[in-house]
Amino acid sequence: MKGLEGKVALVTGAGGGIGSGIVDRFVAEGAKVVALDFDAERLAPVADRHGDKVRTIVANVAEWEDNRDAVAATLEAFGRLDCFIGNAGIFDHSMRLDAMDGATIGKAAAEMVGVNLIGYLLGVRAALPALRKTRGNVILTGSFASTEPSGGGILYTVTKHGVVGAVKQLAYELAPDIRVNGVAPGVAPTVLKGVSALGQVEQSAILPGTAALLPLRQMPDAADFGGIYAFLASDDARHITGSLFPIDSGLAIRGIA
Repeated sequence: MKGLEGKVALVTGAGGGIGSGIVDRFVAEGAKVVALDFDAERLAPVADRHGDKVRTIVANVAEWEDNRDAVAATLEAFGRLDCFIGNAGIFDHSMRLDAMDGATIGKAAAEMVGVNLIGYLLGVRAALPALRKTRGNVILTGSFASTEPSGGGILYTVTKHGVVGAVKQLAYELAPDIRVNGVAPGVAPTVLKGVSALGQVEQSAILPGTAALLPLRQMPDAADFGGIYAFLASDDARHITGSLFPIDSGLAIRGIA
């Protein structure tokens, strides 16, 4: 039997990279999925691949009304919600604090926090009533930068450290009805939107030569991340909550050599 047969998930940041891989794996495991992204063009290939097993929604995760409407659309389409996956994110392209104009820091930080952290909280809050009915679960996407420096710049690192706190506090607050866990990818094949307040644009998260720096010496693709999300959403993980799972290709044990 497929591990997510009969389950319904709402995935943010689903138009590419890890989010797209999550959708593909959930459908393969028998789930129905609502895929949310800020860009309709990014969502089109996801919808084409999966037909009526997936519904797509264009929305801004930093807006309460968009999160509320996304949950309502999920319930209208599939009648239930078993898993909310907060995966949408923007990147600061590893910009250091001393490279920022002091006058723009507040606006840039608000933009970053609004998507990478507040967007998760808004999504979870909107999903709570539906998740309580199914005794469902939440999975939030962290990062290597959730626990280590140099996985991004100061703004990105602060928000991804915040995801760890959100996972633990929400797991505490929502038990025993709802499980909450996190996944912390290292390098991933995705294009990330930059911080507009810093004049940044979309950019690949992978720099040339990255694979050679990884202990495992190979780059993961989007499909490599879907399995851990599917496991955490399944009944096999029913005793796991408040945990962050690093999927970092060995970055944390790279060492000075």
